Amino acid sequence: MGKVEEFEELRPLLFSIAYRILGSVGEAEDAVQETWLRYHASRTRPVSAKAFLSATVTRIAIDVLRSARVRREQYVGPWLPEPLLDDPYQDPARAAELADSVSMAALLLLERLSPLERSVFVLREVFAFGFDEIAAAVGRSEAACRQLLVRARRHMHEGRPRFEADRQDRQELAKRFFEALTQGDVDGLQNLLSADVQLIGDGGGKAPQLARAVAGAENVARLLATVYPLMARIDITFEAHEVNGQPGALFRDRDGKILHILALDTLDGQIQTIRAVINPDKLSHLGPVADAWAVDQEVKQTRKTQ
Repeated sequence: MGKVEEFEELRPLLFSIAYRILGSVGEAEDAVQETWLRYHASRTRPVSAKAFLSATVTRIAIDVLRSARVRREQYVGPWLPEPLLDDPYQDPARAAELADSVSMAALLLLERLSPLERSVFVLREVFAFGFDEIAAAVGRSEAACRQLLVRARRHMHEGRPRFEADRQDRQELAKRFFEALTQGDVDGLQNLLSADVQLIGDGGGKAPQLARAVAGAENVARLLATVYPLMARIDITFEAHEVNGQPGALFRDRDGKILHILALDTLDGQIQTIRAVINPDKLSHLGPVADAWAVDQEVKQTRKTQ
């Protein structure tokens, strides 16, 4: 097998590692591309292409994350990961770990870790790399990596998200939620929301967004039931789709351009958190992006004419 074939075979794994470390589709794709350039330029063939490429993409992702942290600290409003509709890497033996680790709730927990802790946690807990491979990837001793993992596990376990275990139950709850949303059914929405539900929007200052998180079943239900029927009147449509392994939907304007995505965290038959990604920079990898400001103005005009 040549270098190109080796690399393409491992590309899904490399992207999945980079995305979990970075929480950004664009940055993960750039890290994978840089990994290819380094591999292509290398004059020697490693004993294990998987070990070499995984170590390379991890080191690149760590460097990118360190610089990204400064930008995220200065981010306007709540920061959410870039939505991922489909994880390209599949491993039946690690299906549960892969699904849990890509959720927005888990990625936000990973943000609490240092770049090294995050990388060690991802490589060990999600992808089951050996400590010798992890040590080579992050440039630390195996003993140091074990300590990094202990700290990372402690932080992650303190806030580890819990989700509805049954996929069919999640999908049925999401179906009922979006039906109530379309109808502007306040009571129907409120019955599906946990008492302490939160609605969080990420516009990054580049799109209309909530001034702060909206909390409480009644508050969230009334806001959603007010806004989304108005959006439907100006031909905003949505399509159900898993977002980061959880139920969600893509919303589009009348021209089919992506307006925003919603991702739902569900547990015990109720929706615990609703996350809306509206920042156009975080949606462009999904296709052409709508002008959210123009849509917002049209919604306001529609409200006035009611």
